[in-house]
Amino acid sequence: MRTFDLSPLFRSTVGFDHLNRVLDAATRIDDAALSYPPYNIEKLGEDRYRITMAVAGFGENDLELTAKGNSLLIAGKARKEEPQAQYLHRGIAGRSFERRFELADHIRVDQASLVNGMLSVDLVREIPEAMKPRTIKIETPAEPQLIETQAA
Repeated sequence: MRTFDLSPLFRSTVGFDHLNRVLDAATRIDDAALSYPPYNIEKLGEDRYRITMAVAGFGENDLELTAKGNSLLIAGKARKEEPQAQYLHRGIAGRSFERRFELADHIRVDQASLVNGMLSVDLVREIPEAMKPRTIKIETPAEPQLIETQAA
């Protein structure tokens, strides 16, 4: 297992301490859990992303998407088996799953759709106006004015 020393980063930055938690969580993920269901993450533009997940056999009522903070949870609940079904081969997995995605700051879920067994979740980065770059005007203070006092 690989460990990362982020102490040089923390000497010159402020507010990136959550990065350590994200990297730590990524190293604890079981590789077997990453194989189901298969998914893609696409970059559609400068500030647009899409997660596409193959969820064959799941309907809209079987899937649940939950966005909380900087986390997106996609969960699928397996349907109950039909007792009369007799499979000669069963290659389409229908087991329950939970897939969690850590989202960067200012990323929000825009919309989700389910078409032909493919779940698409569109994400967009919306930087608040207060956080966008802005030019700061440099002002020069006026010359101090001398106050003349009259001798009485």
